[in-house]
Amino acid sequence: MKTLKYHLLLAVVLGLFQNNSWAADGAGLFKSRCNTCHMIDKNSTGPKLQGVKQKWTDAGEGELLYKWVQNSTDLIGSGKSALAKEISSFSATAMPAQALSNEEIDAVFSYIDSYVAPVETATTGTDTTIVVDPIKATDYKGNLSIFNWLIVLTVILIVAIIVLAGTLMTLMKSDYFKNKLKESGNKTNIIILILTTGSLFLSSNAHALNYMRPGEGAKDGPWLMVETTDLLAIIVIDIILLIVVLYLRHLFTQMMTMVRPKIVKEEVPVFASFKKVNQVLTDAVPIEEEHKILMDHEYDGIQELDNNLPPWWVWGFYATIVFAFIYLINYHLLGVSDLQIKAYDKEMKVAQKEVQAYLNKMAMNVDETSATLMTDPSDLSAGAGIFAANCVACHKSKGEGEIGPNLTDHSWIYGYDIKEVFKTVKNGTANGMPEHSSKFNPIQIQQVASYVLSLPETKGKTPNKP
Repeated sequence: MKTLKYHLLLAVVLGLFQNNSWAADGAGLFKSRCNTCHMIDKNSTGPKLQGVKQKWTDAGEGELLYKWVQNSTDLIGSGKSALAKEISSFSATAMPAQALSNEEIDAVFSYIDSYVAPVETATTGTDTTIVVDPIKATDYKGNLSIFNWLIVLTVILIVAIIVLAGTLMTLMKSDYFKNKLKESGNKTNIIILILTTGSLFLSSNAHALNYMRPGEGAKDGPWLMVETTDLLAIIVIDIILLIVVLYLRHLFTQMMTMVRPKIVKEEVPVFASFKKVNQVLTDAVPIEEEHKILMDHEYDGIQELDNNLPPWWVWGFYATIVFAFIYLINYHLLGVSDLQIKAYDKEMKVAQKEVQAYLNKMAMNVDETSATLMTDPSDLSAGAGIFAANCVACHKSKGEGEIGPNLTDHSWIYGYDIKEVFKTVKNGTANGMPEHSSKFNPIQIQQVASYVLSLPETKGKTPNKP
C-alpha cells in the first residue's frame, strides 16, 4: 500500500515537532519562578541577577550554577562552591529548590542578560487628550477552569493512544497477521508499520507547567496560576494528541485492509439492512443456531440459552462508567462545576440582586427602615382600598377593632410610628397578625400603613388593649 510509505515521514515530523515545540520561555519562567524575590538589575529580597551567570563562569563554577538554582541548600552543604557560601549570607531565608532543567535555566539567564531596563522620559505636562488602553489582568480563575477541562481531554486522548497503540502491537505480533503477510509476500509494509508505530514514542523531553508553591498565591485565589500561554500550550498538545489518535486509527484500518480478504459487495434489500442493525444491537443468535448456546440444565421442561448481553446495553453501561469518572473529577476533585446546594445559593444571590434592582427601578426599595408617612390623597385612597379588601374582617371598616385591636387611638402594642406600622403589616406578629409581604409590594404596604395612621380617633370600646 503506497500510503503507508508516507506514514513514517509523518510520524518522524510529529516526533520532531513534539520534541522541539516547547522551547523554554525564559521570560515566562523568570516571572513565575524568580520574580517574587529577585529583580534583574536591582537588589531585592534576593540579589540582582544581571551578570550572575558570567560571575559564576569567571569563578570557574559555571556548572555549579545549575545545582545552585535547582537546590541551593544541598550545594551549600556539599561545600563545593565558594560563591554559594558567599551568596547564602545575603539573606537569612534560603532560596527554595526549583524543578528546572539545565536548558530552562539557560533560557532564564539568557532573558536576564538580554534585559534592557525601560527608559523613563521626562514630561513637562500631562496631555489629557491621550487615551491609554488599560492593561487587563489575567483571569486566573477562568483560565484554571478551562485548564481543568483541557487536562481531562488530554487524559482521554492519552488513554485512547495507549489503547490503539497496544492493539496495533498485539495485532502485529499475532500469528494470524504474520501468516497473512507471508501469503501476500509483502514484507516492506510490516517494516514500515513497526517503525511508524515506534516513532510515535520518540519524545525525549518532558514538559510541565509551573505550579505555585504554598504561600505564593493570593488569598482566596486559584491553586494554580495558569497563564494564557499555558492554555495555548495545552491546546496545541491536545491537537497533537488528537492527530496521533486519528493517525493510529488510520494505521489500524490500513493493517486490517492488508490482511482482510476483499469481499465483493452485493446489493442487500432494505429489510436485510434493518436485520443487520438489529443483529449488531442485540447480538441475537439465529433460531437455527440456538442449539449451540443451549445450556445443559432443564427446569419443568424449560431450557435456558446462554445469550450474550445486548451490545447496546453493554455500551450504555460503559458510558455510565465514563460519565461517572468525568462527574467525579468535575464536581468533587477539581471542583470546576458547582454541586446542587452551592449552585442554588449562587442562583439565590443572583435572584436577590435582580429583585433589588427591580425594586430600585420601580422606586419600591422601601422597607421598615426607610418608610415615610404618605399624605397625598391618591396614596391614601389606594391605602383605603387595600384596607377595605384585606383588613376590615379583623379591624372593622373604620378601624375601631373587633377581632383585631382598635387602630383609631394612640395606644398601640407594636408602635405607632410609620416605620413600626410598616414592619407590623409587612412581617406580621406572634399574636395573630399575618404577614402581608407576600401579598403587597412595599409601596402598597406603605400606603395602607399611612391610611391606618390617618384614621380619625374614635371614642368608645377599645378591645384587645395590652
